[in-house]
Amino acid sequence: MKHIPCQGGESPDLAIIRAREMANIASQRKRNARSLRERDENRRFTSAVKTYFRRLEAAVSEGDSDAAEAEHRALIARIDKAVQKGALHRRSGARKKARAARVRAGASS
Repeated sequence: MKHIPCQGGESPDLAIIRAREMANIASQRKRNARSLRERDENRRFTSAVKTYFRRLEAAVSEGDSDAAEAEHRALIARIDKAVQKGALHRRSGARKKARAARVRAGASS
């Protein structure tokens, strides 16, 4: 397999996707570019949700109730925003919020 160089800071799988862009039709080139932009945006939203979930777990494990409450509120806001933008399905968002509530409840017990 031929080596495909990555552009600044992108993942190797994204470099492969970019290398596969062989469209000759202008509208398809534009569609490919748009789908890559949308993919990046969706990954930012889902990655932020995972990061905030880890921060909530860390705050709960430290036993800091105030920090855990703040992290829980921030996580719920991130999940709602990701669902609103379409990066997460609404049921997936509801499931993540329920898990976050269970983790948060573990801090108060």
